[in-house]
Amino acid sequence: IKTKWIFKNKKDESSLVIQNKARLVAVGYSQQEGIDYDETFALVARIEAIRLFLAYAANKDFTVFQMDVKTTFLNGILKKEVYVGQPPGFVSKQYPYHLYALDKALYSLKQAPREWYDVLSQFLIDSGFQKCSIDTTFFIKKKGKHIMLIQIYVDDIIFGSTNPKYCTKFSDLMVKHFEMSMIGEMKFFLGLQVNQFLNGIFINQSKYIFDILKRFGMENCDTVLTPMVEQAKLKFDLVRKPVAHTDYRSMIGSLMYVMSSRPDIIFATYMCARYQANPNEHHVLAVKRIFRYLKGTINLALWYPKDFGFDLTAYSDADHAGCHLDRKGTSGSVQFLGDKLVCWSSKKQNCVSIFTVESEYVAVSSCCA
Repeated sequence: IKTKWIFKNKKDESSLVIQNKARLVAVGYSQQEGIDYDETFALVARIEAIRLFLAYAANKDFTVFQMDVKTTFLNGILKKEVYVGQPPGFVSKQYPYHLYALDKALYSLKQAPREWYDVLSQFLIDSGFQKCSIDTTFFIKKKGKHIMLIQIYVDDIIFGSTNPKYCTKFSDLMVKHFEMSMIGEMKFFLGLQVNQFLNGIFINQSKYIFDILKRFGMENCDTVLTPMVEQAKLKFDLVRKPVAHTDYRSMIGSLMYVMSSRPDIIFATYMCARYQANPNEHHVLAVKRIFRYLKGTINLALWYPKDFGFDLTAYSDADHAGCHLDRKGTSGSVQFLGDKLVCWSSKKQNCVSIFTVESEYVAVSSCCA
């Protein structure tokens, strides 16, 4: 397998360059399944799991910390023999055709993420943590009345405990076994800006929203009060002028990521997402309205207060035959832990309901599933 160099600038939450990086990677696309690798799938935390983690931290009144594993994939232990070529610029003059046999994984190998997850998971289990049976990126340790939680997302790790001493011990443990970068209190994770206050946790994506407004040339647009016109009727229209599919899909994808902390745009975004196959200028105007709404509400955020209840409460609703194309309804639901909104959805139903009550039952079943 050949190797090559990748150069990159690492930026912080303010988009300032904090490090110039050069990384040697393998040309992984030349690997053959069954010969060079078997398993490649590596589990990562869902965004809902991150919100649940923060909600629990707010409820138990403990600080969430963050750390980053340096040279992550170089820690994975390979289960297959892999040989790579000499790095460009460092080829031996005496042995130009010699190869290197890898003992551990290298960046861009297809199995590298999987091997790293296996190493980290086993290390945490050996250290006394229990892996969650539902979310296998979540680890927990209980000792007396205290508890410690860990959530991993590839090389990013967030953790917290009701006893601050456990966080210090865990940090020291990780530093001894891996090359770590201690970030400190969690402030920026997976595009989410997290502000931890004495009375709760504030989650928003104002920086990301500003970035996508600038990317699509809408940083100076006029604002609107709602993400969608009331009773808007989007539909397939072969008469109107078609638009570039790639740009439209890019805008939809950006909005879908904003939904990680903004449930108020979920319905409008999914309505526009239904027309990605053949968008026209009418659909683009609807999408741009969502961007205009976001500009005017850029600082809206999720608020997880402390010292409130933690009972699970869910609400659901549905329309009946709302889609004019196939007469399927749309389900909507939200789930709270106490006063903390942790999960939400808006989705077109997969069946046609004859009665309104049937549509409501479909919505309730999907909410509880």
